[in-house]
Amino acid sequence: MRHLLLLLMTLAALPAAAQLEYDRHALEELITAEKGRGIAPRLRSGGPPTRGFDMKYLRCAWTLDPAVHYISGTVTSWFAATQPIDQVTFDLSDNLAVNSVTMHGNALTYTHTAQGLLIVDLPGTLDSGQLDSLTISYQGAPPNTGFGSFITDEHQGDPVLWTLSEPYGAKDWWPCKDDLNDKIDSLDCFVTTPLGQRAAGHGLLVGADTTGNQVTWHWRHRYPIDTYLVAVAVTNYQVDEQYAQLANDSLLMLTYAYPEDLPGAAAAATELLPVITLFDSLFGAYPFANEKYGHAQFGWGGGMEHQTMSFMGTFHPEIMSHELAHQWFGDKVTCGSWEDIWLNEGFATYLSGLDYEFLGPVYWPGWKQGKVDHITSLPDGSVFCDDTSTTDRIFSSRLTYSKGAMVLHMLRWVCGDSAFFQGVRNYLNDPGLAYGTALTDDLKGHLEASSGLDLTGFFADWYTGQGYPSYTVIWSQGPGGTVSVNLSQTTSHPSVDFFEMPVPVRFSGGGQDSTVVLQHTANDQEFTFDLPFTVEQVVFDPEIWLVSAQNLVTRVAELAGGRELLRLRPNPATDRIQWQGGSAWANSSAVLRDAMGRAVRQVAARTGSMDLAGLAPGQYTLEMITALGPMRARFIKEQ
Repeated sequence: MRHLLLLLMTLAALPAAAQLEYDRHALEELITAEKGRGIAPRLRSGGPPTRGFDMKYLRCAWTLDPAVHYISGTVTSWFAATQPIDQVTFDLSDNLAVNSVTMHGNALTYTHTAQGLLIVDLPGTLDSGQLDSLTISYQGAPPNTGFGSFITDEHQGDPVLWTLSEPYGAKDWWPCKDDLNDKIDSLDCFVTTPLGQRAAGHGLLVGADTTGNQVTWHWRHRYPIDTYLVAVAVTNYQVDEQYAQLANDSLLMLTYAYPEDLPGAAAAATELLPVITLFDSLFGAYPFANEKYGHAQFGWGGGMEHQTMSFMGTFHPEIMSHELAHQWFGDKVTCGSWEDIWLNEGFATYLSGLDYEFLGPVYWPGWKQGKVDHITSLPDGSVFCDDTSTTDRIFSSRLTYSKGAMVLHMLRWVCGDSAFFQGVRNYLNDPGLAYGTALTDDLKGHLEASSGLDLTGFFADWYTGQGYPSYTVIWSQGPGGTVSVNLSQTTSHPSVDFFEMPVPVRFSGGGQDSTVVLQHTANDQEFTFDLPFTVEQVVFDPEIWLVSAQNLVTRVAELAGGRELLRLRPNPATDRIQWQGGSAWANSSAVLRDAMGRAVRQVAARTGSMDLAGLAPGQYTLEMITALGPMRARFIKEQ
């Protein structure tokens, strides 16, 4: 791998994750569940994104009994006006009843709409820059949306309560400003529960005060946090405490688990310790190092990256790695739009792959191939989320997770390891982005600065563009060792007519091998180079750097000297495909194969064309067996 020596030296002393095993289906459980977040999709409230004020601090006081589907509490919001305002608007489900809204102890008037807006009339006009606060007292039974923004359940007969707000569910259980671009600078949460119950929360536990048969748990968090990442969980948790080694310090890691599951959860958490060290080494200091990292078990299929306290439905190592990765990508730097959700999920998915690469390398090739197979199982789809009203599209496992991760992998290939990792660290540490929000252009800019490359074409192809390439490699070797290669591609979707990429091809023979990187900038591109051995085998993209599928590698007797290549027109085609006849294939048949390799049509090659009527749209390969060897070319059949 290119430019990886320094990283390998840095990580050589890391302990191995003894229980790390690749399970390509493990993350599917997480993704399937994440699709259910807010299953009744809702668009964000209208109006200017900042609504005229900037959130500064929250003081939340909630009374929660996990045996009762109900919440009562007060939320005090400190905010600064960004323009003169005489109203402030919060988001709060109309399932919840507002008892009062007060400012400095005085009652305010408000309107609570059926659309879930709480519009509060201020006693006067706040000038731009003026800081003030108001307190909302409320109660009610929160609605159940999807897999649950607010859920009560049981484990082995014991009650449990948890929240999960991504993407649009926070207002189901607390009055908030649901705006990705306005993080709350810090918060304190006071959660009152029945005696014997424990509340899991953000930051550090600074108090547990018992009064009668109730306990109030005080969690303090002093880092900016986005609305959808605020969470609480309550049950009869037992707690495991461990420490992870960071570059300059150690980090407290807490695991809140059901009593019946504590031994297994604690053992799984132990296996995560070297992963924390790995991510800290690759991407810079753990973002919330002054507080902790933690897990809280809940009764859901996957996990959720609540800041400093990920909620875990299963303590599978890949899911634990994924949620840990979100503390850098999604929590420290959060996508500024749900259109850019891949900045959260693509990175978290890729980092779970890096866990395999560095700590369980035997599983790394299988992880990459599994992602490529998933992406190429359909011909379309962009990493850019073009429909943020549906959680199925936001949390598309194929596009947001798998393709997002492999786009990062290809950026690493294009930029080189040194520039890629440096650019990503710069992105995370950018003062304008760190503990704030980012868009795809922000990542692009940092990678361009670190690599010196113009990545506009790459992002047009792989971020907003759809589909993937299929490559054809036709090669020959002369008696002096000179290798000639013809490289061409077809694309699976018309939004991209050509993917310009460096293409690695490995040549081997006689116990020797050489990987040649072909800078592919045009179809039917010719390459010539010398190899000091007789080539016996050619492998396309041997280390799985590229997203591609149905690739062909073909050897011919001689590629030089004006040999005719099989060229098709038009491409894409609709009713008929044509090719130019030649003596080499005068007596052969032209066989048309579908994407599964099945022969669907055959004519004599000398006819020079084939009728496509009745064939389904998709990718096809035309094949001829000639005196010079097999000739193949691909094309796209459109409606």
